[in-house]
Amino acid sequence: MFRARRIWVTAAAVLAVAGGSPGLAQAAPQPDARPSSTVGDQNDGLPPGWRIAGKGEARQLVWRSTAPVPMGDVRVEFYSGDRMLGVPQPDRDGRTFRLGLGRGAAATGLAGLHVRAAGRELDAAGRSETPGGRRSAAAAPPARLPANSVDPGKPGQYATTTGEYDLDPVKLPGFPQPVEMRAVVVAPKGATGHRPLALFLHGRHSTCYTRTNVTGDWPCPQGTKPIPSYRGYLRDQRLLASQGYVTVSISANGINAQDDAAEDGGAQARSSLVREHLARWAGWAADPGSAPAAVRNAPPADLSRVLLVGHSRGGEGVNRAAMDSLDPPPAAQDGYHGPVRWHIRGTVLIGPTIFGQNPVADVPSATILPGCDGDVSDLQGEVYVDGTRAVSRGAALHSAVYVVGADHNFFNTEWTPGQAQAPAEDDFYDDPDHRDPVCSPGTATRLSANQQHKAGSTYIAAAARLFVAGDDRVRPLLDGSGRRAPSADPARVLTHAVGANREGGFLPDGKVTVTGGRLCSAADPDDHVACLGSRVKGASPHFARWETDREVGRRAVALHWSAAGSAVRVRPDAPVSLGGAKDLALRVIVPPNSTGTRLDVSLTDTHGRRATLGRTTVDGLPGTERTASHWAREVRIPLSAASRAGLDLKHIKSLDLTPRSRSGQAWLMDAWGWRPGTPAVHEAPLARVDIGRTTVKEGDSGVRTYRVPVEVSGQGSGQVRVYVVDPVTGRATARLVTVHPGGHDIDVPVEVKGNTRYAYDVDHTVIVKAVRGAVIGSYRGGVTVQNDDPMPTITVAPVADRVVEGNPLKWKVSLSQAADVDLSPMFLVAPVTGGPELSTKDVDPAWLAGASGESPDPERPLSQIHYLYLGANVPKGKLSAQVSLPTVKDRVTEPAESVRFQLTNDNGDPLPGGPVLTGTVLDGS
Repeated sequence: MFRARRIWVTAAAVLAVAGGSPGLAQAAPQPDARPSSTVGDQNDGLPPGWRIAGKGEARQLVWRSTAPVPMGDVRVEFYSGDRMLGVPQPDRDGRTFRLGLGRGAAATGLAGLHVRAAGRELDAAGRSETPGGRRSAAAAPPARLPANSVDPGKPGQYATTTGEYDLDPVKLPGFPQPVEMRAVVVAPKGATGHRPLALFLHGRHSTCYTRTNVTGDWPCPQGTKPIPSYRGYLRDQRLLASQGYVTVSISANGINAQDDAAEDGGAQARSSLVREHLARWAGWAADPGSAPAAVRNAPPADLSRVLLVGHSRGGEGVNRAAMDSLDPPPAAQDGYHGPVRWHIRGTVLIGPTIFGQNPVADVPSATILPGCDGDVSDLQGEVYVDGTRAVSRGAALHSAVYVVGADHNFFNTEWTPGQAQAPAEDDFYDDPDHRDPVCSPGTATRLSANQQHKAGSTYIAAAARLFVAGDDRVRPLLDGSGRRAPSADPARVLTHAVGANREGGFLPDGKVTVTGGRLCSAADPDDHVACLGSRVKGASPHFARWETDREVGRRAVALHWSAAGSAVRVRPDAPVSLGGAKDLALRVIVPPNSTGTRLDVSLTDTHGRRATLGRTTVDGLPGTERTASHWAREVRIPLSAASRAGLDLKHIKSLDLTPRSRSGQAWLMDAWGWRPGTPAVHEAPLARVDIGRTTVKEGDSGVRTYRVPVEVSGQGSGQVRVYVVDPVTGRATARLVTVHPGGHDIDVPVEVKGNTRYAYDVDHTVIVKAVRGAVIGSYRGGVTVQNDDPMPTITVAPVADRVVEGNPLKWKVSLSQAADVDLSPMFLVAPVTGGPELSTKDVDPAWLAGASGESPDPERPLSQIHYLYLGANVPKGKLSAQVSLPTVKDRVTEPAESVRFQLTNDNGDPLPGGPVLTGTVLDGS
């Protein structure tokens, strides 16, 4: 979660600055919240489940689900229409989410509040819903691939030993509570010599539990136990240990409980924790007698051969640890400051987040994408593959491993029902009334927990064998060569890759001309520009949304045809060399559940000679509107036809794709010259960019200019794309910047005008992404301008506080001084001090439903309606506004009835001694 980039909301309507920059609510928990809304004079209510709480600097937009929303790895995000308002803070009840309210000028009206997580909608129950409730016809599981010559899922020759260590906790920057240094070690028995080390890091999950409940506390309160998420990979560890690896899985509950306040979602903290453990292992290797018993019982670890395995946010954490091991982060942001005495040979990332979209190009990786992931459901981890293209030398293999029918949690046994010590669940929510044809349990494509975990173990071992042991025989399991590991059966596992022995790429991201098709953008609000428009059912991992509503230079080639035979030509601005390649490898997306998309593939050289290489057929993955199944299949066509035709393969001018199916659509992600083998990886000298954040007071007068703190380190120059987010509109402007270590190439000035009128804090945010020759550490930062003026005093006066039923009660709410933002004082219903009280039957039922979600029946005093508020909207620059309560006329003879509302404090509770609205309604019969 992130530092606040605030929005501001009035009681009559939510006026939201455009999203793009997530916000962090600064609020105290309110565990017993329930759905409610707030209305103003025009009876414009918020949707059920939404309300506004607090006042002044601590005002919040609050949404409460009717069922718990499990603590997971993706962010819950508030939206107004298609515009992201920010990332709310969860309450301890697991149902309530709060977003701090802030300032916006030239804001727009509310188009519709809703909640998303990883691109999917959360319904009122806090679950993922099937759009329109429509069932999809799903394809059968993909055909079984031929078996690979080597199966890394088979246990090795060694018996294993298991032990744990628990060291003194460590303090990490920005985290109030120390973080545990606890781990489980599984190692081979009887192995000689120094053995490679595999370190596992779990993801973001609940931290503490009782027999029936889980929480996100840290340390765990009395009467609860820590959830042992770090023990969830024992099967994977035992397989690797049997093959000769020393393995350690580390605990990160202390980070999970505190990372909602971290601008990067905790990636830097997780990196620090990983490197703290690696530093201890390096020390124990040098001085074995100082090691804990669990380590002494293992063979000595070879720290020059380290594999990092991370699940979910743990995946982003080990990616950052690999980065930080090559290029250290700024000291103030880092929790580890010692020497790097290890070498990361590769990473395995399981259902990972990548909030920063900042993969490490020079460290090989295998990213496991669960086809039924209900947590990181957009499968944004694909960016660990796509985001490395053209950034560095391209020698490192980056593989995407798509596991059909796998969910997010079952790769960890401590997150799996029936296997976990704590309460656990299947993260892919199964609605009995709208069962998903691909992912609901019992379908032909959905894996059981044990089937899924077995497949995960096999492909972790495959990555270890390729990246660490250098056994090229397992490469076909990871690089899109279309082979399977029988140990993973019956799982259907598909792969594609970039890097390694791929060269001469046709890359839509670069300077390229397309005829017969169109260049489309991975992220753009315009359906005519976006690769997948808003009417497309389902999602694509390749087009997972980042923090901006549109991105520059992240593209694909879209093909759409209604008759066969019309070629789409892709022509880079400079000739492509395919010299030395055996095949042309293409990554092509076709719609889910489609079969038999046929394409002819042709090349033309700079001399005008053209050759058709052959025809390829591409089938879609099983998918529904709830899955991210628009995923590229890798297909290869031999270049032998081009050689026979005399093409100059070192100077290829264009690539043609000619559809041979009667109609259809496809997207070309890229095409490369490919040959077998895994080259040695030598890390390139890259520039590293880290964006910081500084906080300043606005002051009472004058104009001051501040600059966004940026640190460029590393070696060599590089290019990055800098996005500057407008704090008023939320729109981001992008520019390409060449950076140099120690330079000030990224210069973003922020002008701050002082005044003496109350307003909200304003965040000026900058985000950055690598393009070429660079790596990004802290990808997000800026300047936060703090309001330093007191909130105006609120007073009330009656306008019509004694009325005949059928007429509205009215009050005037006044400020002692005008403010620079709309203010919405909130008044909570309270019991009257004497006499009969106005009831639910005495007020407009539409108003009551909009304000509280409640029905007038059964009749009860208004003070028995929880979280029933009246709100006044005082526009910026104004001193007062009216608030009203609509009443209805009935035929019942009644005595005079009263009502009472009291001004609330920052938490939405009655403010002792605060202004009170009182009114009396007289019988009209």
